[in-house]
Amino acid sequence: MTIKENDFRKIDLNLLIAFAVLFREQSVSAAADKLHLGQPAVSGVLSRLRTLFDDPLFIRSGHRMQPTARAEELHSELLPLLEQLQSALFQQAAFDVKTVNITLTLGMADWVEMWLMPRLIPALQQAAPGMRLNVVASDPFSDATRLEGGEMDMAISVATAGPRWLEREVLTTMSFVTLWHPQQLTLSAPLDVDTFAAHPHLMVSYREATSSHFDTLLAKTGHQRRVHYTTPHFAALPGLLETMPALATVPAGLATEWQRTRSLLASPLPLDAEPVEVALLWHQRHSSDPAVMWLKAFIRHLIG
Repeated sequence: MTIKENDFRKIDLNLLIAFAVLFREQSVSAAADKLHLGQPAVSGVLSRLRTLFDDPLFIRSGHRMQPTARAEELHSELLPLLEQLQSALFQQAAFDVKTVNITLTLGMADWVEMWLMPRLIPALQQAAPGMRLNVVASDPFSDATRLEGGEMDMAISVATAGPRWLEREVLTTMSFVTLWHPQQLTLSAPLDVDTFAAHPHLMVSYREATSSHFDTLLAKTGHQRRVHYTTPHFAALPGLLETMPALATVPAGLATEWQRTRSLLASPLPLDAEPVEVALLWHQRHSSDPAVMWLKAFIRHLIG
């Protein structure tokens, strides 16, 4: 149904509330007391109601005001609508994480997914079995745009600054680790900057760049590295390191798992690189969404 705005131009919601109270109390003075208005004001409201509906609505009978047939009809139609409106405006639906049935879309890079999801999904299935996660690939450069466009409910990202509407809560800070496979390179940790620069590198780039912040830091030491391969996917690195005499620098949370499962060796990055902040990002419009806010707190507690 399409609302016809002009039909409501003469309607004041307060008139309808006053009508409901007058119908219940069947007395102008009693209605005035319930509405916290003076009796003359309520008499004026009744006069407006009679004009609006072209009906006397209430007829005095002894000490009470009896509703007309038109008033009875209006009351039966309006009271459920007013109760529904009151519930919609003032009574937020209870959020029960055990019974909720919802799908939320999270944006993240593949390394965040590999680092976080093996811990999050089993815990979430226990705590909120009806909450399903739909993960979409994102990157720090596009997270804000996609959150604004509604493509994602929340992102887990290393993005920092953003628009004023962007809410951000840091989960953890993470340093960088350089990896290699011992069957391809015979190196000892920790690597020094000379060794780091002397070997080929694999690099992850979201925007097809062939250099990164690490190259800027390396240049300050008077060195330059050789990037032999770039990819937008961290997941490609372990297999490549198994077949190439090369180094790859990744966030520490990802390196720990690959050391265990892929027999890679690791060294702290031999550059003065600041750790990155891994943060939850969401649009302010979701700050009142109980499901999104519950998931945010759940992830925060899990990582905390």
